[in-house]
Amino acid sequence: MNPIAEELNGVIQNSNPNTYDMLSNKGKQLYFPRGILSQGAEAKEKAFRYNATIGIATEGGVPMHLPSVMSSINVDPEQSLNYAPSFGVLRLRETWRTNIFDKNPSLSGKAVSLPIVTNGITHGLSVTADMWIDEGDVILLPDKIWGNYNLIFTVLHGAKIRQYPLFSSQRGFNLNAFEDALQKQALDTKKIVVLLNFPNNPTGYTPTSAEGKRIQEILINVAEKGNNVLVLTDDAYFGLFYDDTSMKESLFALLTESHPKIMTIKLDGATKETYVWGLRVGFITYGTLAKDNPSDIYDALEKKTAGAVRGSISNDSHLSQSVILGALNSENYPKEKEEKFRVMLQRVRRVKEVLANKKYSDVWEVYPFNSGYFMCLGLKTVDPEALRVHLLDKYGVGIISLGKSDIRVAFSCVEEEDITELFDIIYQGIKDVEKAAGM
Repeated sequence: MNPIAEELNGVIQNSNPNTYDMLSNKGKQLYFPRGILSQGAEAKEKAFRYNATIGIATEGGVPMHLPSVMSSINVDPEQSLNYAPSFGVLRLRETWRTNIFDKNPSLSGKAVSLPIVTNGITHGLSVTADMWIDEGDVILLPDKIWGNYNLIFTVLHGAKIRQYPLFSSQRGFNLNAFEDALQKQALDTKKIVVLLNFPNNPTGYTPTSAEGKRIQEILINVAEKGNNVLVLTDDAYFGLFYDDTSMKESLFALLTESHPKIMTIKLDGATKETYVWGLRVGFITYGTLAKDNPSDIYDALEKKTAGAVRGSISNDSHLSQSVILGALNSENYPKEKEEKFRVMLQRVRRVKEVLANKKYSDVWEVYPFNSGYFMCLGLKTVDPEALRVHLLDKYGVGIISLGKSDIRVAFSCVEEEDITELFDIIYQGIKDVEKAAGM
């Protein structure tokens, strides 16, 4: 094992041995290299005459650039064409952490790491798997999930996914099923991995404040009995909460520093929160309970995580990070975000109004939704894939089919005035498929 990795492991072990035990074998071996990178950083600080360490071409003291490229970029070459650090641009990391505290009051008085910048949350999940997931590890997820989890965790990292019903018969988060799944897994493995994705993709559901508190209690109870609990919170759609019932904080905030055997990892990003999907900027933030100075363990975890980024994509786009940092620091940013939120809120309200029509009740069940981009329908009479293909072929309408009975509808990309027609077409499509099947 590399001596730098051993040094970082020692820091983590001394601060919280449970956290160290939860690292994957690869995570224990990861480190952020010194050598060229550290020499370059030292030269940047001290080389006042010539700095011949930089792995880019420069001209006139700035990154060499083509006018045809810069004509499309309204950010100076130093902040757009240059390499960003593998950790991410420091000012962006600091600003994002400040925003995390602002949006999650339960973090008050707690310490979390500086976020590491990733190429969107998908890359963040993959880096997290490198750091924390071994082949054969079991990840607990509900029965309604984003399909990319399978590719990231099972195909690429060899983990297993075990599922529990997301919704109870009372049409809320299925706390009993969640607790049962945890308790069963606790009998099989010392390390329990839980992924919580709220607002949920595909259903658009976020637990109520009471449900969130109970989720926290259930996880603490498992840790109290001796299991290490690794909690990943995929907060891709954070902030898009449309009613007063849903909790307005990430479960990361409730769980951080809640127990020495609970390690929390927040995955979030500018992608949906700032409406910049193609800029691909996400973040990994750690929350754990440290024995002494929490900055020690966080510094070690940040270096390991940056090593995983360095070994995969090297670093995220400097241009993307600069654009987002500029937006976050703009005085117009809060107002602009609120304007877009209001558009989404009006769409959600219209969807709920339309779906209240009792004519639909014979063909589908509406799953609870109160947040995010999506909502789901449970079909009662036809196959979702058959319906999906029929809607495309006859009506030019696209939906997502899920499993044996469900479809996902993204209200995020449908104008408010088109929502009634959309669901009427889906309804008519179901009637067409029923008729073709002789129902």
